[in-house]
Amino acid sequence: MFSAKSLFQEILDNDEAFQLFCSIAASGEAQGGWENGRIAALVPESQRDLAPKITRHGADEDKHGRIFNALLRKRDLEPVEVPRETDYTMLLETHGIGLAHDKLRRDEPLTERDIVTYLSHSRVTEQRAADQMVMLRKSFGDHPDVGRAISMIAGDEDNHLAYCHEELLRLAAAGHGRLIQATLRETALAEIVIYRDVSLAVMGHMAAILRWPRAKSAVLMAAIRAMYLAERAGGWRRMVTLRMPERRNALGGTATTAPEFA
Repeated sequence: MFSAKSLFQEILDNDEAFQLFCSIAASGEAQGGWENGRIAALVPESQRDLAPKITRHGADEDKHGRIFNALLRKRDLEPVEVPRETDYTMLLETHGIGLAHDKLRRDEPLTERDIVTYLSHSRVTEQRAADQMVMLRKSFGDHPDVGRAISMIAGDEDNHLAYCHEELLRLAAAGHGRLIQATLRETALAEIVIYRDVSLAVMGHMAAILRWPRAKSAVLMAAIRAMYLAERAGGWRRMVTLRMPERRNALGGTATTAPEFA
C-alpha cells in the first residue's frame, strides 16, 4: 500500500519527476507574484492601506518560485515547460476565478468589489496551499534536501491564510458580507473542480515518468476523484468559513529573503 509520503518520496527520488514537480510549482508561484504585484499597484484609494500587504504577498510568491528553481539547480536540473493541463493558476484565471489578467494589465484603479474578488480567491487557494504544506511539512520537514524549503514556504502560507481571514472579516464588517460569502462559495466550488482535473493530469504525467503499474495509477486516480466528491459534498465549506486568526497583521512587515538553496 502507498501513502502521500511514499508517493512524494518517489517523485523526490527521480530527477525527471522532481524536475516537473518543481517546474509546475515555480511557474504557479511566479504567476501569483505577478498578479499580486499588479493588484498592489492598482488598489483603489479607499483600500490603499492594503497595498503594502499585497506587495508582501507577491514578494513571498516570487520568493517561493526562486526556492523551487534553486532546488532544481541543486540537482543540476533546469526548469521544464509546464504542461497546460497541469497549470493550476493559469486554469483558474482561464475559468474566470480571481481577477482577469486583462484587467490587471490595464492601468486603471481596481474597485472595492475587485478587492473582495482578489481576497476571496486568495482565501480559497491559500487554504489549498496550506493544506498541502501541512502534509509536506509533517512528512518532509526534516528532510536534508527539501526540509528547509518546505518549512519556509509552509510558514508563509500560514501567514497568507491568516491575512485573508483578517482582511475579509474587515471588509465584511464594512458592509461587504453578502458579496464575500457569495464570492467565496462560487470560487470554492469552481476551484475544487480545477484542482481535481489538475491533480489527475499531474498524476498522469508522474505515472508515465515513474512507470507505475496500471493498477497503482487506477487506485490513485480513484482516490483523487473520491476526494473531489467529498469536497463537493461539503468539504468545500472549510474554504469559505472566516474566523479572526490568532496571527494578526500577518503580512504587516517586510518579506523575508530566501536563503540560497543551490
